[in-house]
Amino acid sequence: MKTEEIYVGQVRAALWGGEVQWNAEQTDDLLRLNLVQGTGSLVFPSVLAQDDIPAQAKMQMKAVCMNTYQNHVHLQHTLEQAWSALTKAGIRPVLMKGAGLAALYPEPTLRQWGDIDLFVGKEQYHPACATMRETFPNALKFDEELDHYKHYNLIVDGVSIEVHRVTVAMTHPLDVQRYARMESYGMSKSEPLMLNGLEVQVPEPTFNALFVFLHLWEHMLSAGANLRQLCDLTLLLHHYAQAIDRKRLKRWLHALDLNDVWRVCMGILVEALGLPPQEAPGYSEPFADRAERLLTDTAISAL
Repeated sequence: MKTEEIYVGQVRAALWGGEVQWNAEQTDDLLRLNLVQGTGSLVFPSVLAQDDIPAQAKMQMKAVCMNTYQNHVHLQHTLEQAWSALTKAGIRPVLMKGAGLAALYPEPTLRQWGDIDLFVGKEQYHPACATMRETFPNALKFDEELDHYKHYNLIVDGVSIEVHRVTVAMTHPLDVQRYARMESYGMSKSEPLMLNGLEVQVPEPTFNALFVFLHLWEHMLSAGANLRQLCDLTLLLHHYAQAIDRKRLKRWLHALDLNDVWRVCMGILVEALGLPPQEAPGYSEPFADRAERLLTDTAISAL
């Protein structure tokens, strides 16, 4: 079996349960794919129980899993500090990506996430930035607090906190107007989510699906996406299958002229990652070939 096929099967098994295959002769390539694609800590725990894995590879896998867990604890602590400070200041943040998506995984502490994205909107933006500076006086500041920036960024003990005016920076004026209405809907109807005893707010499910997809597509067009981002969208659609307003989502995608791209991504989620077709809005078999090409070009290009 090709290395790429084994790898995608490993990720699928990590998402849904089942035996994770490993070919000792392809250890180096499988390790590299998992590390590059951000899926190592999802796949490696099941692999470590197998007998024919080289000792050096096992040590590397254990280190990746331990680092992911420790990083998760550190990020959670920083999130609690930031969230508490903002809410005490009368600011209503909404948690984007990161921990909110990690909570959808079978073992949240093994989903890698590297920063904290907090949406506060335009009206609360400047007070929120000031609150973060007061809360973390020794933080490194990288972005100016300007009204035409998507977010303000500061680094707290190695953790990046992004305070967002907007969730996505659209370029065309019509897209800016259309997306602003979508964003307003999704953030005004945010929902509570418990994260290790901390109650946060996350975007309304239909908008969250759109936003996670747009973030994924932005990466595909620029620096490149990884398979973990596709896993995020897979589990988001699965977890909120009954809550997502399919008609609204289709209308939004049409307004942004992204229906076809979305359907190609649904092909990846269903055919490669095992999302049930009925949970993939707009999934269509004729898009399967394009989905395979996109998967190869964007997510399995490390070999």
